[in-house]
Amino acid sequence: MKNWFLYVLVTLSLTEFGGCKSGDKPNPTPNPPVAAVDTVGRFQNPQLTAAPDPWVTSKDGFYYVMHTTGNSLRIYKTRSMSRLNQARPVTVWTPPATGPNSRDIWAPELFNINNKWYIYYAADNNGVDATHRMFVLENESADPTQGTWVDKGQLNLPDNKWAIDGTVLQLDNQLYFAWSGWENDLGGQQNLYLCKLTNPYTAEGPRIRVSTPDYTWEKQGFGVNEGPEFLVHNNTVYLIYSASFCGTDFYALGQLSAPTNANLLTPSSWTKSATPVFGPYSGNGAYSVGHNGFFTSADGTQNWLVYHANAAPGQGCGDQRSLRMQPFGWKADGAPDFGSPTPLTEWIKRPSGE
Repeated sequence: MKNWFLYVLVTLSLTEFGGCKSGDKPNPTPNPPVAAVDTVGRFQNPQLTAAPDPWVTSKDGFYYVMHTTGNSLRIYKTRSMSRLNQARPVTVWTPPATGPNSRDIWAPELFNINNKWYIYYAADNNGVDATHRMFVLENESADPTQGTWVDKGQLNLPDNKWAIDGTVLQLDNQLYFAWSGWENDLGGQQNLYLCKLTNPYTAEGPRIRVSTPDYTWEKQGFGVNEGPEFLVHNNTVYLIYSASFCGTDFYALGQLSAPTNANLLTPSSWTKSATPVFGPYSGNGAYSVGHNGFFTSADGTQNWLVYHANAAPGQGCGDQRSLRMQPFGWKADGAPDFGSPTPLTEWIKRPSGE
């Protein structure tokens, strides 16, 4: 990336970098049980070690969790998110030895669309970062840890540029796809783009740039907007994203918002928060917080944030990033209120209904 290699040279002593974004280190070690649960219904983070770029979805009483491994796609299945560390992942796909989706498997996300399961993931051609694109798998089984995953190939996004961190929104019977990408083929800053999908594995152009790193807090290391995640509440679509280079301790969450009845493919429909909505934060075992997901408690009464963070400063974009979770509420204007990262030493009440 432009301006990137110079930055790496002066920060290698502080980071464990192996690529250019939040899924850099390709081989996290297996996750041992790490989270503590006490006898009065509380737990401590982290839930999983070596779990960058966490994602969670739920169906039929089970939660399904994924994260970057770099060299495979794995799914955790659990009825209790506070006991996620007791689940054992099922490897559902491994990449081919060579080819366009053979290396650097980043930020997988699992969706149930029209009663089929889809995994969206970023991969590159034999380790060449500039070839990173989005790919799709499909499974007709009721349980995504079972059945057969069919390779639907590359999601041919408009303009066919570098693309990572894809996610899906289904709103009013229309599918939208958001991702982080380059404006051209030369690298540089990462922007957020949006397009329509005609079905879960076919994109419809054009791509629309809805955010670019504007503020200083989005440009630490270099300008980054990545990891977009949709959250719909009170007739508003929120697009929560990660900002700044993950190799710094200034990684944080930003926010875009648009009315649900707006044309989401019009950039002016989106309003960006001028300040981070979660982080940056340094202390109490929470550094470089970001790349989030959301879930609802088993009884449907609580909203929870999942994200990754390092336990110490300077640990960068490697496999020391662990999966954390904490509840969040809503502000008077309806926007999410994520609060501050919970210290590793703090006990948190388990999600309601567990």
